[in-house]
Amino acid sequence: MFKNIFKELKSHAPFTLFGAITGIAVMAVFKDMPSRTAYNIFYLLHPLHVFLSALVTASIYKFHSCERINAKCITGKCNLWVLLLIGYIGSIGIATLSDSIIPFLGETLLKLPDREIHVGFIEKWWLVNPLAFLGIAFAYFKPSTKFPHYGHVLISTWASLFHIIMAKGQEFSLLSYTAIFAFLFLSVWVPCCVSDFVFPLLFVRRK
Repeated sequence: MFKNIFKELKSHAPFTLFGAITGIAVMAVFKDMPSRTAYNIFYLLHPLHVFLSALVTASIYKFHSCERINAKCITGKCNLWVLLLIGYIGSIGIATLSDSIIPFLGETLLKLPDREIHVGFIEKWWLVNPLAFLGIAFAYFKPSTKFPHYGHVLISTWASLFHIIMAKGQEFSLLSYTAIFAFLFLSVWVPCCVSDFVFPLLFVRRK
């Protein structure tokens, strides 16, 4: 398992690196963005990240747990309640860690003046939670992994970025940009790969 985890992390590092670079470029362009605007953009990206993460996480579980005919899953052969649990925890838990908690730790270390943690499934529960269940529903009826996974890695990077922009309140130095780049990379690289591949496979019985 650890060998496979390392392999997945290694294969996803270049794309995550690309996402972090685009994040820094966006920050440089929108460095004077008002905090309220960054807040609104965060709550466009974060729920979308939750939806895609739920879709991928639940799809991975279904692909590896259901019966197959002609390489296709037979609907209903995986445990629906386990699917709901994995999809919800894997998306809400990891998306909150990636988009909110790790960026907030970075903001705290950088002593950004307007730092504040935004926990989407509580702060905007009426938006974030339904999208998690919508992603799980898509996974149940039409599971998909590759495109949603890469999409949610990129969107997660940008969501983390706008969480940081909300807290900015000052001009960033070159050192600050370097530290933010590192936090953007780490906040997406490990959590997203763990949620999409490692977490759901823990619940799959070996055959």
